[in-house]
Amino acid sequence: MGVLGALVKHPGDFYPLLKLKMAARHAEKQIPSEPHWAFCFSMLHKVSRSFALVIQQLDTKLRNAVCIFYLVLRALDTVEDDTSVATDVKVPILTDFYRHIYKHDWHFSCGTKEYKVLMDQFHLVSAAFLELEKGYQEAIEDITLRMGAGMAKFICKEVETVDDYDEYCHYVAGLVGLGLSKIFHAYGSEDLTPDSISNSMGLFLQKTNIIRDYLEDINEIPKSRMFWPHQIWSKYVNNLEDLKDEENSVKAVQCLNDMVTNALLHVDDCLKYMSALRDPAIFRFCAIPQIMAIGTLFLCYNNIEVFRGVVKMRRGLTAQVIDQTNSMADVYGAFYDFSCMLKAKVDSNDPNAQKTSSRLDSILKRCRDSGVLNKRKSYIIQNQSNYTPFLAVILFIILAIMLANMSPNWPNN
Repeated sequence: MGVLGALVKHPGDFYPLLKLKMAARHAEKQIPSEPHWAFCFSMLHKVSRSFALVIQQLDTKLRNAVCIFYLVLRALDTVEDDTSVATDVKVPILTDFYRHIYKHDWHFSCGTKEYKVLMDQFHLVSAAFLELEKGYQEAIEDITLRMGAGMAKFICKEVETVDDYDEYCHYVAGLVGLGLSKIFHAYGSEDLTPDSISNSMGLFLQKTNIIRDYLEDINEIPKSRMFWPHQIWSKYVNNLEDLKDEENSVKAVQCLNDMVTNALLHVDDCLKYMSALRDPAIFRFCAIPQIMAIGTLFLCYNNIEVFRGVVKMRRGLTAQVIDQTNSMADVYGAFYDFSCMLKAKVDSNDPNAQKTSSRLDSILKRCRDSGVLNKRKSYIIQNQSNYTPFLAVILFIILAIMLANMSPNWPNN
């Protein structure tokens, strides 16, 4: 569906999309002038535009620390993901990466597109890292050390059991949650969260990505790298790649639903973590990706398209999440709505139907028990629009005029 068609079907997306476009332009204007910092924030916008927006809303010192933390781990992840790099070359780089961030001239050519630029110019990230306060440097070094060691371990190890799956996700994402908690604590605005709760924040996001990215990962060139645990997928097919075959569609969807059900285990901890945050900007920074994750799981559940193409939230709904996530009432409301819609998709014939429903019931109860569901207006569950094609034309004209006015080439009056 094109942009115009999406706006006709979801006219409520128009204003949040416009605000998101304006916020992105504003964020680009806030990029620091120093060359190394300019590179870091420009690169941040290229590797994760939506993440860059929420980072930019943080206080300057915290914003800089989180930006560098993200880029260091993104570079580490680029090394891990590049299947063209030989194992005997890759493993030492992963385990020593925490040392490389202190070097003024270190770089390693790998990855593609913007990730290759990040790796080729990594010395600029190091220059910015070395200007951070000691507490931030120590937190970033500690997580980089532990993550690099964990990634190296799983270069040589398959994800066989659900425990392996949890361990891998801990290394590549749970540690991000732990690191961010340390950075927030060093900043002085938040209490230090228990590691198990911080870990769940990362695991929920990582498991969602692993589920959503099945087809992209299985088709990786020159060889695939997959993290669906053998303990789960072997209940349905003989080989993991068999899930994308049309004759295995029923089994594939059942396996997918099993994976989604596993990810739902972390929701309660995520809600606990977010409810304890005090700083509004840190809260939004943490809450927006979590809402995106539960929304993505809703879309993926019982959806054969995960094995056929790309499944993701429409851009307009993403814009609404970014625009309307300001309090725990908004978080509970979003989790409640997406969980209700996910539960409506549960087929009683699915092998995990009872387990899935039970976990969703627990999430729904947690949201109801918060006592704040009546304090928000749902933008997720809404009636289909009866707007006419005429309105579509009007929306298109307004959008074109506004975007033209924001263009740097627009004539001055």
